[in-house]
Amino acid sequence: MTDCRLYLITPPAFDPQDFAPTLAAALDAGDVACVQLRLKDAPDEAILRAVDVLRPLVQARDVAFILNDRPDLAARSGCDGVHVGQEDMPYREARRLVGADAIVGVTCHDSRHLAMVAGEEGADYVAFGAFFPTGTKVPKTTADPEILTWWQEMMEVPCVAIGGITVETAPLLVQAGADFLAVCGGVWNHPAGPAAAVADFNRVMRG
Repeated sequence: MTDCRLYLITPPAFDPQDFAPTLAAALDAGDVACVQLRLKDAPDEAILRAVDVLRPLVQARDVAFILNDRPDLAARSGCDGVHVGQEDMPYREARRLVGADAIVGVTCHDSRHLAMVAGEEGADYVAFGAFFPTGTKVPKTTADPEILTWWQEMMEVPCVAIGGITVETAPLLVQAGADFLAVCGGVWNHPAGPAAAVADFNRVMRG
């Protein structure tokens, strides 16, 4: 079992100024390793505006700020790194754009082969999923928690579990060996609010 940490993903759509206090309260409620800004199909101006508003408050708390899909914008806007999917951009090109010191994570779905390739090429983490049904997007694959256990036995590169993770389903993935739990709706839609969700996830991950 690993020391698992929380990896927050922003809601699918939001106003950055309105969302900033909610994000700040969530970050102040417990340990969070990083925040990924994920605004699918948004224009560049909207993405950059969100980065300008949210990145400073995230980085001020010593939390990594990662942009989804767009290494070019991540490099321009002072993000700590980028997350790329299999259809977005090859790892090597993303790395070239963001530089040697930035974080580059790669979606690997339920594929051991894709994960091995990403890890051997130098990815900072690989992401497996979806593990559970998710309302955020239609998952391309369903992953078995056993892939996390296999990865821990094979590789040193950290692994992220993603897809429909809630406080209730998190323990299974922690036990299986996830280094990080990537959570979106499980935090922002938590009945007691995002801050309570972060505190609950931290309790679960401390086991």
